Amino acid sequence: MIKHDHKRADDALDKARREFTSASAGSSAGHPVSATNELYPHEAAPGHLAALLTDLGEKTLYDAAAQCNRCGYCETVCPTYTLTGRETLSARGRNQFMRMLVEGRAKDPADAEEALSTCLLCGACTSACYAKVPTPDIVLEGRRSLDGYGENFVSRAAVFTLLNTPWLFAFWLKLAYLVKRTGLPRLAGAMGLYHLLGMPGLAEAEGSIDKVPLRFAAELLRKDPDLRPEGKVKVNWAYFAPCGPNFLFTDVAMATVRLLKKYSGDGIFIENQCCGLLAHNYGRLEDAREFARRNIVRYEELKAVHGSFPVLADCASCAAFMKSYEQLFTADDAWRARARAFAGAVRDILEFFRPEDLPPTTKAQQTEHGVVTYHDSCRACHGQGIRREPRAVIRKFTGKRYVELPESEWCCGGAGAYAFTQPEISARVLDRKLRNIASIQAETVIVGATSCLIQINAGLRAAYPGAKAVHYSVFLDSNNAAGH
Repeated sequence: MIKHDHKRADDALDKARREFTSASAGSSAGHPVSATNELYPHEAAPGHLAALLTDLGEKTLYDAAAQCNRCGYCETVCPTYTLTGRETLSARGRNQFMRMLVEGRAKDPADAEEALSTCLLCGACTSACYAKVPTPDIVLEGRRSLDGYGENFVSRAAVFTLLNTPWLFAFWLKLAYLVKRTGLPRLAGAMGLYHLLGMPGLAEAEGSIDKVPLRFAAELLRKDPDLRPEGKVKVNWAYFAPCGPNFLFTDVAMATVRLLKKYSGDGIFIENQCCGLLAHNYGRLEDAREFARRNIVRYEELKAVHGSFPVLADCASCAAFMKSYEQLFTADDAWRARARAFAGAVRDILEFFRPEDLPPTTKAQQTEHGVVTYHDSCRACHGQGIRREPRAVIRKFTGKRYVELPESEWCCGGAGAYAFTQPEISARVLDRKLRNIASIQAETVIVGATSCLIQINAGLRAAYPGAKAVHYSVFLDSNNAAGH
């Protein structure tokens, strides 16, 4: 975990704010502020996005950050600001830091490291903002300017093997899972060896995952004769296996496919690669583009044979990222058009089914899961605007047993690897989520992203074992199995 100099960051932002006020006064007097990008040199440009696609149109990094008028609405929903009260850990503060860095008024990106590294990228700030300032994308651009970002050995090795030798990635992961089953990693955590090695996040990671598979979803789906594209003229859907359901929660992937087969007819397994979100968020932007290109090409090959079809994913984080593929290629017209077409075909399983698509439920089914609630995964509600659709379906299956979760859009603190890189803040964010779950005495918490599934279940096991988190597809599939 990074140790931060709080005073240094706060002082740097205070100085930036004073300079911003002075610069604004100069601009109004006929002395415009320079909009040149001083954040990174020209030769580093390929490691950054050429433009950000915002609700107000295509913007440069500077223009996107400048959309923030410092009104403070974001601070009412920002988890890190709510918990700390520190301006540097708010969306407004992060955007100010980035604007100052771009203008060259803040000289050292290291001053902003704490502000940038502690952002959950949840997007709650963008939802609350009248100008829809894309703070998560702005923060990621800042992170890509930090020395060594994206050069961490573990993330670099994971991205490299996923991209170039996915079979090797799967082999090493299975080996790690076999070791986990021996109980040795848990023993090492109990003995404090991870802390001794300076990697406390590994202890958090090992302890947060209870069961691991030794056969991955892609292996099972490739052997399913119903999912092979050969001999099919028209298909109604294609399943895209995100890394979480593929490598960790195979029950989620299999439940999704069973539901699609039963209620949406003939479909195929797209045999995709990783969507590229890991590379995108951890500083490997060109690798993210290559993941995207390969998935786009695969989609185009299948579309040429089978016509148009939706691409279904069952992790909200991955679905939201694939819907944003166009932003990776704003400087490449040919790939941009292809990315836009692919993104337009992507559907999150959370938005795919309608209540009328699914069979009626019995009284026994409605009480089977106890008190049921729904947690809005950040990249579902803030990243894709999905809120109403899953609730409508869940209510059909639960009736009066459904209770709305207070602060349902409050982040759970998982946020990919955030729980391991920022365990202290993550634990505080999670605690608020757990208290809200306990306040309604929920027994089943339905989620739509695999990082939420890991994070919330880890918290519930420790603090509220009477409840459990269940993926949306698994929940629907269990009712489907019970009713038929």
